[in-house]
Amino acid sequence: MFGKKDTYNSGERVDTVIGKETKFTGSLQTNGTVRIDGYFEGDIVITGDIMIGEGGTVKANIKARNCTVSGEVYGDIIAEQKIEIVSSGKVYGNITAANLLIGEGAIFCGTCDMKKNFDTDAVAMCKEITSVS
Repeated sequence: MFGKKDTYNSGERVDTVIGKETKFTGSLQTNGTVRIDGYFEGDIVITGDIMIGEGGTVKANIKARNCTVSGEVYGDIIAEQKIEIVSSGKVYGNITAANLLIGEGAIFCGTCDMKKNFDTDAVAMCKEITSVS
């Protein structure tokens, strides 16, 4: 906004927003892009991207195409392409991705598994889970 580049989204439309005053408990499955600025607890499986805003707290296992963390995540993250933990981000859990970026000052407590080519059966299963009939 006002000329500042949105570091959470590379031009893609955000389909679902959980606002900073919102608390959500349950399972989130979608094909679109998700941004969480509030509190989420449960499981997240999406075929798009997920962004955890600076004030966001997520206690969940996350499966997504790309994941950008500016807030806090307590749980494992599996990203088909990229995980980015920016300088304000904190991840307490294991991560699996083809690409990983960790900003100076970010916190990561867990293990990291770098995979260039994801198991196509696992990716197909993820897409099948989130497909809308």
